[in-house]
This record gives sequence, structure tokens and C-alpha cells, in this order.
Amino acid sequence: MDAISVIRTKRDRGELSPEQIDWVIDAYTRGEVADEQMSALAMAILLNGMNRAEIARWTAAMIASGERMSFASLSRPTTDKHSTGGVGDKITLPLAPLVAACGAAVPQLSGRGLGHTGGTLDKLESIPGWRAHLTNEEMRHVLDTTGAVICAAGDGLAPADKKLYALRDVTGTVEAIPLIASSIMSKKIAEGTGALVLDVKVGSGAFMKTIEDARELASTMVALGTDSGVRTVALLTDMATPLGLTAGNALEVRESVEVLAGGGPKDVVDLTLALAREMLDAAGLEDADPEKALADGSAMDVWRRMISAQGGDPDAALPVARERHVVTAPATGVLTRLDAYDIGVAAWRLGAGRARKEDVVQAGAGVELHAKPGDPVTAGQPLLTLHTDTPEKFEYALKALPGAYDIAPEGTDFTPTP
Repeated sequence: MDAISVIRTKRDRGELSPEQIDWVIDAYTRGEVADEQMSALAMAILLNGMNRAEIARWTAAMIASGERMSFASLSRPTTDKHSTGGVGDKITLPLAPLVAACGAAVPQLSGRGLGHTGGTLDKLESIPGWRAHLTNEEMRHVLDTTGAVICAAGDGLAPADKKLYALRDVTGTVEAIPLIASSIMSKKIAEGTGALVLDVKVGSGAFMKTIEDARELASTMVALGTDSGVRTVALLTDMATPLGLTAGNALEVRESVEVLAGGGPKDVVDLTLALAREMLDAAGLEDADPEKALADGSAMDVWRRMISAQGGDPDAALPVARERHVVTAPATGVLTRLDAYDIGVAAWRLGAGRARKEDVVQAGAGVELHAKPGDPVTAGQPLLTLHTDTPEKFEYALKALPGAYDIAPEGTDFTPTP
């Protein structure tokens, strides 16, 4: 078996055999297959796809590259959530402690930013002292004592995915449905959760731009989870407009804490509650009331314990970017569109994301939104505020924004895109 023959099979639209898949995943994990060879194979998969049998075998090979965890000893049922990625998608931060406050255990293995989308670990690392990397024993301890843990997958959990995840980010192959599905589900199945809710984003700021692609991804992942004994459901949610009023690491943490304190933007609160209900139902806790747990402060209590348990200071001041640039509304009227992809690219260019897998993100970088579609705006009022530590990035970020929004004349009827 050799890498070139595997690449050629998929390049020529052939079906990879189980033996080819098992070999290439194992060899890549061991370093026998080079990054440039796996990049070529990933691009061939992006362009030519995989059938269900190939995806299932690829996922199984990713799981087999490492260990499998079990939370069978916990007194609470386990339930987890995964988002396919969006702009301003900070939902995991308030959601995990909220579901834990309702009686479930939430073992949330999260990732870093991919392309124009933010990563949960990057966001939480803006909290002074917080640690993303825990041993399996530490993870179980935090989960047992607080009810929720958000951390990086350990080196022993689907190590093939860890390598491939970073490679996809910098080779233009993030959007490949087979690679998205197998990446997500290999970690979630190996993680050992009993139930899983998938938040599949669709729209300009998502990797799935069309409802058809989002449905294909959702059905692929639900089948993979169900076949592996994990109760799996999926929701398709909108990512045409950024979630909330911030896109950027510390900015999104600040907004998440507002939600846990009983405030925050309505779209963030609504989606957090919708996903919480699905997670609790999947865990057999359908009588729990997440809205009450958000209102009475119990979710905030879990958040504080969870952050503290991972070395973070929940009372510490969050990083603030040294430089700001305000983008003003060019006309008076109604904001009818605010493009999630363009905002995500601007945040990425400001330093909130990575151009290379070894890049370090800026904790304070990002974009703050002062209006959402449907809001009235006045010429000259702040529409967006750009945040960065490196002002030379403003020019590059601003080039992403000329087509990012539409303002219609006053009195225009605004109907949100379904």
C-alpha cells in the first residue's frame, strides 16, 4: 500500500477500499504519509466525495487511531452538543453549564477556529489561567464535580483527526462533507457520550451554504452516531447573519457571561435554550426547565465552578484589544442584511483566527456589531467596531466589508430570510 495509489483512486473518482482507508489513516497518524500527500487526498475527497460506506470506514479508522472513553461510572446521564461552526457562535459557553445545571453531565470536547469561524477553545483561552488541555482523569474529575467540562480532545482520542483537522484549516478543504462528518463523529463517538445534539449551520457564514448540503451533512452524522449506539439528533440553524453582537474570542466570552447573567442578545438566548431542551430530552431529562436554570443563576454558578476547575479566574478582566476602528452607516434606513461570512473574514483578518495552523490568535481581536437586520440605522452612526492589537490589520479587514451589509430606505418592510 502506498499514498500515491490511494490519492489516485480518489482523484479518479474511485471508491476507496476498507484496506486503503485503514492504511492511510494509520500511516498518516504515524507520520509515514506526509502532510502534502494527505492534503492532496483531502482535496480529492472534497472534489469527488465519498459514499456512506467510505465515510463509515473512514470514521471507524479515525476512532481506531486512539482510545475510547467511557463515562458509565457517572451518576448523571451524559449528553453533548456539536456545532458545525459559524460566526459569533459562542453557544457552547452558556449551553454546557446550563444543561449541567439541569441534571445532565456534559463532556464537551471542543476545537479551535477553522477558517473564518471561531473556535470554542480559542475563546475560553482568553480567560486568564484557563486550561484547555486536561488529562482524562482531570476531565472526569471536573465533570464529576461541576457537571460540565469544556476541553480539548486528549492526544489519545482520535489522534488522526487532530492532525487532519489542523491540515484542513490551511488547505482549503474544511468544507468537504465526508471530512466534516468523520471529524466530528469520530471524536464524539470516541468521547463516550450517551447522547449528542448536532447544530448544523446553514448560510453564508457556515461551511454548508445551502439547505441541501446541510441536510446531507446532518443525515450523514446522525446515521454515524446512531449506528454507533449514540442517540443522535440534528437541528439545522441559520448562519446568514452572525450570532449575537460579537465575533471574536474575548468579545464572545463577555457576551456569553451576559447570557448566563440573564441578559444577552435574543438570538443567542433563544438558540441556547432550544439546544438545551434537545440535549436534556436526548438524555431522558425532558422535565427539566433550562429557562428557569438560566433565570435563577444556577447556570452561572456551574459556569464559575467549571472555569475555576480548569484553572481560570471567572472574575478576571478579559483582554481588550489596543486599537479600534469604527465603521459607520453610510445611509439612513433599515439594515436588511449583515453577511456572516464577511464579518467572519474581517474578524479573522483582525487576528481572531489563523492563516496557518501554528498561528497564535489575538484574544481581544474581532468585530462588534451595533445593529442587526431589521434595526433602523442613521447615517453616520456606528455600525461595526473593529478590534485588534495590530492597527496595520485594519486595512486588510476593511476590504472584506464593502459588500457585508445592505441598508434599505426608511419604511421598507423587513422580512428575515428563513
